[in-house]
Amino acid sequence: MSMIQSWRWYGPNDDVTLSDIEQAGAYGVVHALHHIPVGQVWTVLEIEERQKFIEWDASKGVPRNLKWIVVESLNVHESIKKGLADRDELIDNYKESLRNLAACGIQVVCYNFMPVLDWTRTDLNFNYKDGSKALRFDSVALAAFDIFILKRQGAVDDYDSDIKEKAKLYFKKLSAKECDTLAKNILQGVPGSGSVLTLDEFRSYLKLYEGITKEKLRENLKYFLQQIIPVAQELNIKLCCHPDDPPHSIFGLPRIVSTEEDLNYLVESVKSPSNGITFCTGSLGPNPENDLPGIVNRLGEYIHFVHLRNIQREESGSFHEADHLDGSVDMYKVMRALVKECDKRKENGRSDYRIPFRPDHGHQMLDDLNKKIKFHGYSAIGRLRGLAELRGLEEGIRRNN
Repeated sequence: MSMIQSWRWYGPNDDVTLSDIEQAGAYGVVHALHHIPVGQVWTVLEIEERQKFIEWDASKGVPRNLKWIVVESLNVHESIKKGLADRDELIDNYKESLRNLAACGIQVVCYNFMPVLDWTRTDLNFNYKDGSKALRFDSVALAAFDIFILKRQGAVDDYDSDIKEKAKLYFKKLSAKECDTLAKNILQGVPGSGSVLTLDEFRSYLKLYEGITKEKLRENLKYFLQQIIPVAQELNIKLCCHPDDPPHSIFGLPRIVSTEEDLNYLVESVKSPSNGITFCTGSLGPNPENDLPGIVNRLGEYIHFVHLRNIQREESGSFHEADHLDGSVDMYKVMRALVKECDKRKENGRSDYRIPFRPDHGHQMLDDLNKKIKFHGYSAIGRLRGLAELRGLEEGIRRNN
């Protein structure tokens, strides 16, 4: 029995339709109620309305072969991450949203604990070697933005002399328009929100994190889990934290879900079958010290959801998103470890032995190159290719066992 082939969908305004997802051969829909502000309760009515939209083809009057199986993401409010006075009220809202999701039969909930920004890239239209467009993180470009455009206090002390010199030269070559594009690429904010932070907004958010160290952020994560996980376990919900992307500190902000040691801290903070990991190869992969197949072997029992994406590491921490089966991540070894974990769960009688996975991101290619893509990394054809390759890889491994 294969893993559950899934697809991220951003809602009725997504360029990729539910019919497209059906044709791609996916079954599980990965979705969130992006129109509800972070911190507010997701009501049963809102959830049921979106479920019906996803799972029922109103134009034909027949059910779709799709099911909303993963929430990505039920976002954690910044006040919870910072440990502010209103966090208990916001945590209560989070609990209520979990209860409402469980009442509607949705049992896997992804979240992240990244301060201010979600995944961060400096180039959303990188020219890949085959002519397609990819996402790229350039450590020099990030430093140039941080030091010379954002002008963050203390930024100059966060980079070594080589990066600073390269960033200075890089910035000198940028036009005003290129500076604006770089800023917009970096300040995309939360995926699905459609919002881009201004420089002043970003500066104000960074100021609110002054004094919050990695240790303090870890304490705040543990507090959140101590309040949330007992409720999730009672509801039989699998809560799974997404790793940091990129897997290291940026803009002086602490990052606490970047390494295997961080993942161990996460699952050990509150021991529960409901406290787990979103295993994302594209987020953990840029750090060459992260042994991805080994992480699956050692922490596989805590993996509730999987993102499969490849990256090609470059110099000085830079990387770009490669084809799903071609890059610095050995996707064969990762998939083999995941298949082994699924089989072990089945043998042990676990009901969640079919782990949902989705092809994470995808190149803008073929006819999609002629379109204005609303959600970068989430065009249809690149993910269709990725899903087909990953589906074939899993099938080949299973047949060869």
